[in-house]
Formats: sequence, structure tokens, C-alpha cells
Amino acid sequence: MSAAPLNVRTFGPPDGVPVLALHGVTGHSARWRVLAEALPEIRLIAVDLRGHGRSPWTPPWHIEQHVADALAVLDDLGLARVAVAGHSFGGAIAVHLARTAPERVERLLLLDPAIGLDAQDMLETAEASRADESFPDVPAARADRTQRWEGIAAELVDAELTDHLVPDGDRYRYRYCGAAAVVAWSEMARAALTPPAGTPTLLLPAAKADFVDPGWVDVCRAELGDALTVIEIDAGHMVYLERTAEVADEMRRFLGT
Repeated sequence: MSAAPLNVRTFGPPDGVPVLALHGVTGHSARWRVLAEALPEIRLIAVDLRGHGRSPWTPPWHIEQHVADALAVLDDLGLARVAVAGHSFGGAIAVHLARTAPERVERLLLLDPAIGLDAQDMLETAEASRADESFPDVPAARADRTQRWEGIAAELVDAELTDHLVPDGDRYRYRYCGAAAVVAWSEMARAALTPPAGTPTLLLPAAKADFVDPGWVDVCRAELGDALTVIEIDAGHMVYLERTAEVADEMRRFLGT
């Protein structure tokens, strides 16, 4: 399976604890900046997933390809084994990465992962995402993002526009491939897998979102036992943007830094 080089942003010191960070659908690597700033002892290696940001937009966009791409990043950086953090769709990729190459994943940090979601919901979401998402100007994009990211600081909304919004003719749109997003919604409807037995896993479900199925958490508990730590965060789906300090503290304890 070919793996074209992904765009990679690295935050933190070269000798920091390496953590590979995988964003969610329609997202990008720069979103991790605020969490990296709260964890200055961590070397956060954030990628733009295929079909997103400045990485190649060419298919395929299925989970196996995202896993192959992530392994290629680790190979390029000479990293044999790392902790892997995944938010939303990135959480699903992180679980599959751990099951595909358990020798490369030292531990998992799952931030409101989107895995095993309802197929009918994903059909409706995928259909809705096929509509053109563009804006006549930056203020319109800011108003839309502010509404979607209720509870998230205005400066983070502005950073999102700076990092991710690009002009397209006489309109503005976010830097991701719509077709790749449609495929991602389909991939999130796959049967939910658990991390492999014995993998230390920190699960941070968002209390104000419904991505994490309690039944899946029970299956994870049965599979992982004491290797699983579950801490609910009183936030919406963008947990690490809304509750950055709290998420950073839990990650720091889990990583032992």
C-alpha cells in the first residue's frame, strides 16, 4: 500500500516524549498547537491526514491507508515506538494503527474518538457533507465556526481561520477534500474495534457529545482491564480546544511526564 509523505508539524523539544497526533475529519495538524503549548515537555508530531490540509489529497482514503501513512511518518522520523493520540476520526485510526502494528504503539490517548458510529447517522452526515461548504467572506466563516464551536475561545476560532481557511475564486473554503470527508464518515460506521489487549489506553469521552458509545467502553474495559483509564471531560466534541488545561493534565499523568 503506497504511502505518499504527509505534511507534518512538530511541536515541542526534540528530546521530548514523542506523541503522534491524528486529527479528525475536515481537521488539520495545526489544531494541536494549543495542546502542545500546554504540554511543553512533549514532542507532539501532528500530521495532516491524507485528503486534508497540505498532505496529498489523492485516494484511497480508507482507514488502512491512513494507518500506512502514519507508519510511513514514523519510519521517516526514525521512531520505532510512540504514544499515539487521536481525536474523533483520528481516534478510530489510532485504534486500527495499534491493532495493525502493536509493536509501534506504546500507548493510546483517545480524545472523544469516533468509532463504530450509527450507520444511518453516518449516511445522513455524509449526504449533508456533499453540499458545498464555502463562505462569501472571512466574517461569515468566523460566524459559522463560532456557532459550531460553542464554548471555544475566540482566539482559537481565529487561529482555525488563519490555519485552515483559503480563498477559492470569490469565496472561501477550508483546506480539505470533500470526497475524502465523505469516505471518512463511512469509515466511522465500521464495526467498532477495541485497542489490543495490554495496550495502556486513556479514553477521554466528551460529556456534551454522543460519539462514544457506553457499550463500546464496556467492551474496552473487558478487553483492557486495568490498562484502560476512562475520564469523562465536561465539554463538547472538541475536547482539547474547549478544556485544554484539563486534557493536558490527564495526558501528562498518563504519559508519566
